[in-house]
Amino acid sequence: MIMPNARPIALITAHGQPSAPKSPEAALARLAARVQDLLPDWQIRSATLSTPGRFESELTPGTVIYPFFMARGWFVGKVLPSRIGDIPHQMACPFGLDPALPALVASALDHEVAQRGWTGQTYDLLLAAHGSARGPKAAEAAEVFAKVLRPLLPCARITLGFVEQDPTIEAAARILTDRALCLPFFAQAGDHSRTDVPQSLIAAGIHDTPLNVTGALPGTAALIARALQACAGAAGTR
Repeated sequence: MIMPNARPIALITAHGQPSAPKSPEAALARLAARVQDLLPDWQIRSATLSTPGRFESELTPGTVIYPFFMARGWFVGKVLPSRIGDIPHQMACPFGLDPALPALVASALDHEVAQRGWTGQTYDLLLAAHGSARGPKAAEAAEVFAKVLRPLLPCARITLGFVEQDPTIEAAARILTDRALCLPFFAQAGDHSRTDVPQSLIAAGIHDTPLNVTGALPGTAALIARALQACAGAAGTR
């Protein structure tokens, strides 16, 4: 647990890109720097799981670990605990499961809709998510998110498509109208968001560029900062 009067330490961790770890590592470090600006009394660190040894080198006893993941799936439920081992820590809520995330996304999409001149008009929103062949957690997280998001965006017809399971992004995109947005439901930009999602849209006849990934939307650093404070506060009351 965090020692009283000690400067809290947080470690923001993400999957990264095993084939090319440097760019996601640098992007995560930039996000950590923005969180650091919001929490000057903390020490904010970052490490992807794809850079060999980095996570272990940044992890110290008492750290609040922030999973920059969209679900409590394979990596958060299995891989991360095995990397942590017996080191005492606090685990914050994963990014994609934060109850504040739907409102953050709704605000960003309202702004995008206004920029396109669609305010008050019905439009399609395709959430392009990862899914998983290993279990249902990733898809369930996306489905719950979509359910909570729907009343916040009453003009949006929200559908889901997945990289690794049905319905695929291509299949989901085939029913989109001319007024449509595609939001990649990912924490970090990578091969899926830069290649798989656009290629799936093109295969469906959609040539509009997807939006930035969910984890790159405005307000993400502030959401993480609040989650870290909440986790540390909950630990302090136990």
